[in-house]
Amino acid sequence: MSKSYYDPADLKKFGDISKFQPELGKKFFDYYGEVFKEGALTQREKALIALAVSHAVQCPYCIDAYTSTSLEKGADEEQMMEAIHVAAAIKSGALLVHGVQMMNKVDELTM
Repeated sequence: MSKSYYDPADLKKFGDISKFQPELGKKFFDYYGEVFKEGALTQREKALIALAVSHAVQCPYCIDAYTSTSLEKGADEEQMMEAIHVAAAIKSGALLVHGVQMMNKVDELTM
């Protein structure tokens, strides 16, 4: 297997991000933990959102982590793929709506 820039083993080192800045690392992990607690959204719903966002921001570590978490929290493959399609639709829509800026600039330059 060829070496990849993203080493799946690095996901297990996520907790180590506090190493060079313990105070900020603790604050981040406290916040992170609170965000993923059951609240107005279930942990399953939060895992699906995280999975979709993971794909939108293209984080392979997050994709691995939230694929596992989504399954653990009771999501099935169809729900997971649907969440990814929602993220894809929003990301492509956001790109396309910025086309209005180009259209405005064209109008400005050609009028």
